[in-house]
Amino acid sequence: RSFSSQTDGEARVSRVLREKFPRASAIRVVDISGGCGAMYEIHIESEDFKEKRTVQQHQMVNQALSEEIKNMHGLRIFTSTPKP
Repeated sequence: RSFSSQTDGEARVSRVLREKFPRASAIRVVDISGGCGAMYEIHIESEDFKEKRTVQQHQMVNQALSEEIKNMHGLRIFTSTPKP
């Protein structure tokens, strides 16, 4: 598939994350299961993660995607805060 087009699953997960993290400066969702929607890699950069431990940041993402996760086999989460 072309690099610029997202799968339906990627678009859906991105949409949910944009709603839950409106202050995010970057959100990237990649289907790493070959397009079948079973496993995703998510990168989020947001002010919401400031002063939170990594495990807390990941819990926030898991909570935001609680419905979507039910249909997934795996999820890789990478979180960060914007650099000053």
